[in-house]
Amino acid sequence: MARPKEFDRDAALERAMSVFWSKGYAATSTEDLLKAMRIGRQSMYDTFGDKRRLYLEALERYQGESVAGNIDRLRSTTSPLAGIEALVTGLIPADKARRERGCMGVGAICEFGRADAHLRELRAKFGNILHKALIERLRAAQAVGEINKSMDIVRAARFVETTMQGLQVAARAGANPEELRATTAFAIAGLRNR
Repeated sequence: MARPKEFDRDAALERAMSVFWSKGYAATSTEDLLKAMRIGRQSMYDTFGDKRRLYLEALERYQGESVAGNIDRLRSTTSPLAGIEALVTGLIPADKARRERGCMGVGAICEFGRADAHLRELRAKFGNILHKALIERLRAAQAVGEINKSMDIVRAARFVETTMQGLQVAARAGANPEELRATTAFAIAGLRNR
């Protein structure tokens, strides 16, 4: 007869996500995970499978939560352009340790590139959700005259997305909040209708 699980699966996954987010996939050992998750080796394998499957599940959770938060900020104000600015500025936490963790999703891109099909699928799934929401807000900004009517909205969305990724890499490299906010202001000014 199988023993019932004696730990909170969601809490264990959250702790694993934190380790992967801080260290990346390759630098995270099974021992790191077991210690952080506060479970035994067999419980980890029985519940989550191997390290790779645990990583994929943790990354999927991270990306789902991250995209939901991004969309909340994007839609947080009546001004579409102010919502876009809130989206980007929201990527700059005041806490240095949190800021230097960067983004787990961007970290996965840096670590794996396009080499892993499962990671490409996750990136496409969540990237498309955010991309569509961003396109919607950019069109709204265009409709109310906050950005130029002739601006290519798809290119503008890619510009914002690339800025977001760059900010997170810069944060991980140690850029201070003032530098990151200045970059954000510069990017938003580039969108603004003059």
